[in-house]
Amino acid sequence: MEFPYYRGLLRYAFWLGLGCLFSAQLSAVEENLAPESATGIQTHSTVIGHQALVVSAHPLASRAGMSILRQGGTAADAAVAIQAMLTLVEPQSSGIGGGGFMLYWDAEKQMLNAYDGRETAPATVDESLFMQGDTPVSWQTALVGGRAVGVPGVVRMLDMAHRQHGKQPWKNLFQPAIHQAHFGFSVTPRLHKLIASGINPGLNRYEASREYFYLPDGSPLPVGYLRKNPALAYSLTEIANRGADAFYTGPLAAAISKAVQTVPDNPGHLSNEDLSNYKAVRRSALCQPYLAYRVCGFPPPTSGGIAVLQILKLLEQVKGLTVAPDNPRFNHLFTQASRLAFADRQRYLADSDFVPVPVAGLLNTDYLKQRAALMNPNFDDGTAQAGQPPGTSPDWQDSLSPEQPSTSHFVVVDQWGNAMSMTSSIEMAFGSTLMVGGFLLNNQLTDFSFTPRDREGKWVANRVQPGKRPRSSMAPFMVFDQNNQLYAAVGSPGGSRIISYVAQSLLLMLNTPLSLQEVVSQPHISNRNGQTELEADTSAVNWQSVLEEMGHDVKIRDLNSGLHAFRRLPQGGWESGVDPRREGRAISE
Repeated sequence: MEFPYYRGLLRYAFWLGLGCLFSAQLSAVEENLAPESATGIQTHSTVIGHQALVVSAHPLASRAGMSILRQGGTAADAAVAIQAMLTLVEPQSSGIGGGGFMLYWDAEKQMLNAYDGRETAPATVDESLFMQGDTPVSWQTALVGGRAVGVPGVVRMLDMAHRQHGKQPWKNLFQPAIHQAHFGFSVTPRLHKLIASGINPGLNRYEASREYFYLPDGSPLPVGYLRKNPALAYSLTEIANRGADAFYTGPLAAAISKAVQTVPDNPGHLSNEDLSNYKAVRRSALCQPYLAYRVCGFPPPTSGGIAVLQILKLLEQVKGLTVAPDNPRFNHLFTQASRLAFADRQRYLADSDFVPVPVAGLLNTDYLKQRAALMNPNFDDGTAQAGQPPGTSPDWQDSLSPEQPSTSHFVVVDQWGNAMSMTSSIEMAFGSTLMVGGFLLNNQLTDFSFTPRDREGKWVANRVQPGKRPRSSMAPFMVFDQNNQLYAAVGSPGGSRIISYVAQSLLLMLNTPLSLQEVVSQPHISNRNGQTELEADTSAVNWQSVLEEMGHDVKIRDLNSGLHAFRRLPQGGWESGVDPRREGRAISE
């Protein structure tokens, strides 16, 4: 261990171990008492927050966020604590080695903020990053190792949001995760299953991740195993004490860039300069009227905001449509609207700082009327073609880039009415599998199109460029009533299917009498301009014959969302929505 970072870690482990020896056993017992389902499916009842509410993908992360709120922290403060804890307890899905998008509602200023912490491509890459001559490399070749590691952005983004909206000292926000990293957390059924499944072919390839996620005999960590992470505790302590700069400069940054550049089988480009130069971006949220509400999502470089809004606005124009989860007409038209939105997404959506994205044109009222007229109410017309919204050129070529479902979403509303909706990710389950400082590094650059041009030489908007943010489907959303008061927040993991999950939930949330918990528990239907997918082992499979009679090519498959949401109740307070498909928890005050 030649780096100053690792020497510091050894010194830190020694003195901290002396101070905390006697409380370790108590902490382990407390963690073992945390209820865990025998599978990844849980049953949730609605939780009501009269003053505050936290919903995240793991009970310990929700507890960490609520502990900060109880100390007088804001939703922005809680977000830092939640993300730090998720880095530890849900390492397969998100962490400080990745990026994210946050919508933040400042209740006092009545202002909606959009914070972009998406990863960026290193300065020395070009559009040939994933090409071998004229042929794109395989996705399996790209995803493991250093090649696809983008500059992590989530720590800078959280720092920006905290500076604007935080009340508690930055240092305090990491203490729950530091404490838990030292004393350990119990491996959950979901984490065990993902390790055992071999979903990421590189998880046992490199020493650090192999030793962390497997026992010495090579078997995956069993359910209930007490996994400690002193390296992460040290990294978080450095960030807590020195601020976000501790991640982007100094020994930890050097260790990150060294790991990426020197991995022998698939080295990458990420450098110290890339880390030190990274900047989070404050953007303007995308808002559209829908029924009596104002629905707000995130702008490019994510495609989720525009695509979800397009689906809502297309279906709003269908006269007499009854939005209901078991209505065949609604389910059919939902897939047709989704086809149109995904067709536009594939052609036009990318990082708007690098390419001209026709945001206004894609949401233009007349354009959406033209697109809505293409929806066949009685039959599936198959693959939709991208339109040509106002202000666009026909010269763009469709992008082909895989997006993986290993992401996390959490929502918070605090005692002052401030709120946040944040989606974060390291891309593929377990990311690049490169582990530095106790956390995994992302492989988000695989969200770029591997092929930069088509055979006719037309550029792909979402091609690799230095400093560019890869297109995402992450879709944190907030909803406001006619008086501009916060009504709801929602989001989900799920790769490109995030768009389907969030759109479906918003439609049911705003059109039906279902409780929010019932909304996020509904069976899923998804169409990404291809097959119509129905969620396996749910009542959705009963829709198969009807949809096939309407011309759909139907596939039954797992649709593993992770929807987390809150909604204001008529009598006051906030109701929770916790997706039963993962291991989340709502905690209220």
